[in-house]
Amino acid sequence: MFQSRDASPPLRIRLRKSGRDFGAFWCVVVYYNAMTRLERPIRQSISLPHRIARHVHAIARTRKISANRVVVDLIEAGIEAREAEKRRFFALADRMAESDDPVERQGIKEELARMTFGD
Repeated sequence: MFQSRDASPPLRIRLRKSGRDFGAFWCVVVYYNAMTRLERPIRQSISLPHRIARHVHAIARTRKISANRVVVDLIEAGIEAREAEKRRFFALADRMAESDDPVERQGIKEELARMTFGD
């Protein structure tokens, strides 16, 4: 049995003699659990208001994809937008903490208040 001397070998290789008498060795690759695997989809049932469902189906028709794919794309876009908003909020908070100008600090405070509480 061959094993790499690295701290975390990527795979293990076992050589074994074939059952036939051809003198050939077969290579069997054994993957570790830590290796990446494709993400399996989880079935999830959701209820959409009629107006939103019509919009989803209209988008699906125009893009020639399934309504399910449209819903997934919209959810992913919403998650990315939420994370971008969070990054922007913390960037403004850092800028406010580093600022020495009282006028700039007040402007940043107002922007943070708008982001937190709306207009």
